[in-house]
Amino acid sequence: MGATFTSQRGITLVNVNLKRWIPRIVLIAAVAAGTVFLVMKKPWAKGETPITFQTVPVTKGTIAAQVTANGTLSAVKTVTVGAQVGGKIVNIYVDWNDHVTKGQVIAKLDELVLSSEVAQAAANVQAAQAALNKAQVAIVDGERQWKRQKGLEDQKLVATMTVEGYEVTYDTAKASLVAARAGVAQAVANLDQAKLNLSYATIYSPVTGVVLSRAVDVGQTVNAGLSAPTLFTIAEDLAKMQIDTSVAEGDVGRIADKMKAQFTVDAFPGKTFEGIVRQVRNSPTVVSGVVTYDAVIDVDNKDYVLRPGMTASTTFVLDQVTDVVKIPNSALRFKLSRDQMQAIFASFGGRGSGGHRRGRFGWRRWLRRRLGARAEVQDGCRWQARLRRQEAGVEARRRRQAQDDPHQAGPVGRLVDPDDRGRPRAR
Repeated sequence: MGATFTSQRGITLVNVNLKRWIPRIVLIAAVAAGTVFLVMKKPWAKGETPITFQTVPVTKGTIAAQVTANGTLSAVKTVTVGAQVGGKIVNIYVDWNDHVTKGQVIAKLDELVLSSEVAQAAANVQAAQAALNKAQVAIVDGERQWKRQKGLEDQKLVATMTVEGYEVTYDTAKASLVAARAGVAQAVANLDQAKLNLSYATIYSPVTGVVLSRAVDVGQTVNAGLSAPTLFTIAEDLAKMQIDTSVAEGDVGRIADKMKAQFTVDAFPGKTFEGIVRQVRNSPTVVSGVVTYDAVIDVDNKDYVLRPGMTASTTFVLDQVTDVVKIPNSALRFKLSRDQMQAIFASFGGRGSGGHRRGRFGWRRWLRRRLGARAEVQDGCRWQARLRRQEAGVEARRRRQAQDDPHQAGPVGRLVDPDDRGRPRAR
C-alpha cells in the first residue's frame, strides 16, 4: 500500500505541477507570437511612398534664348516741386493723382512777412534816391564855389591854398554822387529780390502731368534756409514709362539698344507687356561685390494700367527659332534611381515576351517603348546617345571577355540583370 500510495502521490504531484504551468506556457507562447508578428509586420512603419512620374509629349514650337532681369517702373520724367522761400502754407489746391497743367497754381504760402520785406525794400529805394539828389546838389554847389575861388585866384585876391580846399570839396561831391547812384541801384535790386521772394510764395506746377505725392498739409511751416523742401512730386506723362533693370555683368554684353523686351508685373498675373531697350548705361552698380548695369526700357502705357514703382520681371529676347522639336531640359537631365527602376519594372511586368528577365540596359529600351518615346525624339538627344554609348561599352567588354576566356564570359552580348547578380547559376 505504501508503494502504491507513493506512486499515486507522485502522479498526483505531477498533474498538479502541469496544471500550474500550462497557463504560464500559453501566456509565454502568446507573447512570443505577438512579438514575432510585430517585428515582421512593423505596423508602426510608414507605407512605401508610391513612385510617380510626370511625362510630357514631345512637341514642336518656338524656342528662344533669353536673359532675365528685375527692374522698377517709373515715369520718363519726374519733377520734384519745392519751396524757394520759407513760410506757413495757407492753401493747397491739388491732391494725390490730380492732373495739373504747366503754370497752374498748386499751393500758396503766407505772404505777410514777404510783403513787409517788399515795403521795406521800397522805402530803401526812396532813401537812396534822396541821397542821390543830395549828392547832385552838393556837386553843383561844389563846382560853383570852386570856379568862383579860381577866378579870385587869377586876380590875386585869395591864396592858392584856399582854392585847393574848394577843389577838394568839389571832387568829394563828385565821388559822393557816384556812391549815391550805386546806393540807388542796390536798393532797387533789393526791392526786386523782395518782390521775387513774394512771387515765390505762390507755387506753380512746372510741367503738365499727374501729382504722384504730396508731402505737406495746410498750416505746416516749411523752412527753405538750407535746402528747398519737397512739397509735391509730379510725373510729366504716365502714358510713356520706363523700366530701370539691373542686368548682371555676365549678360550685359548680349543686351543692345533697340532690342525687344517682355515683362510681367504682379498686379496683372498672366499678362505680358512689351518694351524696347532705349539705353544700356555704362555706369556700374556694385552691391556686396555684385556688379550690375542699368538697361533702360521704354514702355507704352496708353491704357494707364501700369503705375510707377511696380516691380517688373523682364525678359530680353536674344534669339528665337520656330517650328522645332521641344523637349524640357528637366527630361534631358533626369536619371532614374535603382528604386525607380525596380518600381517601373515591377509595375509593367518584369519579364519580356520571351520569358527571360531583361538585361541591365534592356529595361531602358523596354521603358522607352512603354512611355511612348518614338521617332519624335531625334538621335541627337543627349540621354539617348548616353544610353547607346553605355550599351556599346558593355557589349565591347563582353566580347573581350569572351575572347580571353570563353568559358567564363558567357554568351557574347548577353547583359546581366542587376537583380540576378550574385545568384548561383546551374551548371
